[in-house]
Amino acid sequence: MGLHIRDLLTVLSIFVESIAAYGNGQVAVACDSMIPKHGSIVQKSPSPAIITVDKNVINASDQIRVTLTVRQSGTSFQGFFLQARDAADLNVGPLGTFTLIDDKNTQLLTCADVKDSAVSHTSSSGKHTVEVLWNPPSPKPDHIQFLATIVQKFNIYWVKLRGPTVSQINAPPLSKQPTPESPPTLPTTSRLTKPFNATDCGEKKSCLRNPTGCDPELDRLCFFLSFTVQGSSVFFELSGPSNGYISFALSDDKWMGDDDIYLCVVNDQSVQINPAHSTGRSHPILNSQFPINGMAWRFEDGVTQCSFRRNIRLPEYSERFDLDRQYYIFLAEGKAVNGRIHKHHHQPLITQGKVNLHGSPKELKGSRSPGYIKAHGSLMFIAWITTANIGVIVARFFKSVWPTTTMFGQKIWFQVHRILMAATVLFTCIGFILPFLYRGGWSHFAGVHPYFGCMILTLVILQPIMAIFRPNPCAARRYLFNWLHWATGTFARIIAVGSIFLGMDLPALDLRNPWDTLVMVGFIVWHVAAELILEAHNYIITSKARKREEDKMEIMDSSELIDPQGHRLKMMILTIYICGNLTFLITLLVGISLT
Repeated sequence: MGLHIRDLLTVLSIFVESIAAYGNGQVAVACDSMIPKHGSIVQKSPSPAIITVDKNVINASDQIRVTLTVRQSGTSFQGFFLQARDAADLNVGPLGTFTLIDDKNTQLLTCADVKDSAVSHTSSSGKHTVEVLWNPPSPKPDHIQFLATIVQKFNIYWVKLRGPTVSQINAPPLSKQPTPESPPTLPTTSRLTKPFNATDCGEKKSCLRNPTGCDPELDRLCFFLSFTVQGSSVFFELSGPSNGYISFALSDDKWMGDDDIYLCVVNDQSVQINPAHSTGRSHPILNSQFPINGMAWRFEDGVTQCSFRRNIRLPEYSERFDLDRQYYIFLAEGKAVNGRIHKHHHQPLITQGKVNLHGSPKELKGSRSPGYIKAHGSLMFIAWITTANIGVIVARFFKSVWPTTTMFGQKIWFQVHRILMAATVLFTCIGFILPFLYRGGWSHFAGVHPYFGCMILTLVILQPIMAIFRPNPCAARRYLFNWLHWATGTFARIIAVGSIFLGMDLPALDLRNPWDTLVMVGFIVWHVAAELILEAHNYIITSKARKREEDKMEIMDSSELIDPQGHRLKMMILTIYICGNLTFLITLLVGISLT
């Protein structure tokens, strides 16, 4: 939120976890190729680190001290992956096991079902020297060579760097120095000469746009995805305002997870295009660029654009979806640092229904806020901005205005209060259920907002229960109910305001900043001002009544203490307050409808 009220109300950390970064060194998925799943091009220049050993000849019981060290002082590397392999065939699995010297910065991994057969980093902090011990296998080949992958930054790394060869005593010379398997050459990428446009949307290509109807050629704030069937392939165009990344995903449902993902990531003033996939609710894993071709990009004035083509069916790539089926489409953007992708800033734009990518061109519609969440927010706004507050004001300040007037056998102020508070309970209960219907359970990504909701629900259910068992107005202990009823209601309203501030900025709703904060602050000022004016009015009237009593004026009924002119003033204040209250409410409801 623009005023950072959420930061004042919660100590919950914000998710900024990077995608497939493996900053913790858990890189066992790269045991065979030793290639990081970072999606970048393998460096060909000399690496910043070299491998050294303390001996070149070993016998059966020897341990070898292996050292990774920077070539020159002042440089460092963030990550590494170390193995020992048969020098005669470097493409086979790892050999031997490692023993750690520094278990704070290094860790053992299992590769090819051999425990402790590889070593990696434990964090992405800068490293100058790493030392480990290697234990030879039994039996062991004549010649062993150490291989390492070095990561200087997320998008800058060297793969299968060769270290010294270690030989057994009296081993025959290594006949030929093998060459490790070279990483395949990635497809070429060109640069776009002009921005995309929406001219053919709905006629020659299908388009998903946010805001609806925007044109990326004319509006730099336009999020845009188009796709066109071209024979046995589909051509995609993706555009959006981002200095980090923009992406889209194909999904069988409206939940992130188990999706086919495509990312355009800004890196050093260029854009890197990568397929990715996710397993369950995990972070996406970057994949090879080989399934896509015809890649092109453009990055100008904070707008990222990219295009590519991929075949409708790719049976050799199990993580790629067939494009002749129907999917929900997600459109998202977020932060990227040195090519490392972080969680998207906002709720993704999701199509209203499944889309047939192989069908005829059409204009697609989507929303960043699900219907259940919009309904939840709307009901909570109605309950805790309007019905609860008007009901409290009527009960607090208008008993004397309608002392004998009745409606359906009860005093009118009491009936109005009871109807409004019953509506508050009803709206709160329905609103409380809706996020669970949407999520299918408890949300662990909403911070303290759902906990506040549980507290509010408990209090609003407790209030009518207390009211049912309240003592008679003349009972000696009636004052206990009055204080408890007031305290419970006041506490519920305070928590509700805090919960609203938190909820407005959650990704599932994410009202526009900073106007959502300003509207809520304006409402709070409006409501507090109304209560203060009415309290001041009550004080003045009470003071007049006391003066009359001191002057021993005859008072027949408590209602006579109130000047009829004071009644009219109260009614005028209530009318103005309700009009302002409804204005704030309608403004927020319109904001929800536009998300």
